[in-house]
Amino acid sequence: MHIAYLTPEYPHSNSSPSGGLGTSIKNLAEQLVKKDHKISVFIYGQEKDLVFEEEGIKFHFIKQLNFDFFGWYRYRKYLEFYINKVIQEEQIDILEAPDWTGITAFMKLKCPLVIKMHGSDSYFCRLEGRPQKKKNFWFEKLALKKADHLLSVSRFTANKTRKIFKLKKEIKVIHNSVDVETFTPSGEEPVPDTILYFGSIIRKKGVLELAEIFNIINKKNPNARLIMAGRDVPDIRTGQSTRALFEEILEKKSLENVSWLGSLPYEKIKAEISKASVIVLPSFAEALPMTWLEAMAMEKAMVTSDIGWAKEMMIAGKTGFTVYPKKHAAYAEKVLKLLSNRELAEQMGLAARKRVLENFSTGVIVDEHVRFYKEI
Repeated sequence: MHIAYLTPEYPHSNSSPSGGLGTSIKNLAEQLVKKDHKISVFIYGQEKDLVFEEEGIKFHFIKQLNFDFFGWYRYRKYLEFYINKVIQEEQIDILEAPDWTGITAFMKLKCPLVIKMHGSDSYFCRLEGRPQKKKNFWFEKLALKKADHLLSVSRFTANKTRKIFKLKKEIKVIHNSVDVETFTPSGEEPVPDTILYFGSIIRKKGVLELAEIFNIINKKNPNARLIMAGRDVPDIRTGQSTRALFEEILEKKSLENVSWLGSLPYEKIKAEISKASVIVLPSFAEALPMTWLEAMAMEKAMVTSDIGWAKEMMIAGKTGFTVYPKKHAAYAEKVLKLLSNRELAEQMGLAARKRVLENFSTGVIVDEHVRFYKEI
């Protein structure tokens, strides 16, 4: 088959910054090529046009165009024309696009269109309890209703999205995957009392709750150190730096035990995961987070949130602890327990990797995608 992906992000040196959506597509694309499928990736909203092939994947970087009026419509129609030309010239069998901001609304593509639910703007707004632009809701609803097939990375996201948009179509669930050959246990001893958070420094990821949690941890274990790795994002409510808001919450002694690493490349992130005694990921809003899968694959002890998608990934008390992020004392208690009990942390790490190998490894998930695409 010739399978194409339309995405606003992809982890590549020529691309703008990428998150979990881009990583999930990269994992799929690279493995599908190994199974002799032809892959094209259309990355829109970029700084310049660029077409090239690398490791069997054909990349189309498509420049963001700005129009004087109806730019949202005219750019979509520009993308439609470009993609349809490639579909016909290169005989693309199927195209998968994300639900984010309904990029395929108003497009009529010349091959079957699958929309995968990685979490729409409407979805995240509902989870975070914040208002949404009516335009974005309309675009997303139109795109989902017009899609030939619907796919979701978690059952929680599928059910929530169905309710938001009153969808009647069947929604197939195929989870995100992680490359278990890339994310492997390093074998090195973790640095004692080291806690790692990695991901965007943003309210919806629970980082402001983490500041409160670390204040409690630091009082009971003054040696505990919190490492924060990720890009600082302006806060959606105040417009301030989220890091600045985080530091305002921290008590003086806690502040001295926090280190900021900024945004790191994959290899450096893996090194930080390896060194950490405990990984903390107290997010309020996810679909099926790649950061969780990566930490689980590396056999790390974790304390995560307990919301929706978490129940599809974690086995509470076995692969790690799951706690609602606003329960600061309970969350801190679980982190402290793992810091003080190395044997328990190791057991949970082993169970986490085993769960990933059986349910979320790229090999398993790619085969599910191939069966789904072939049915279409």
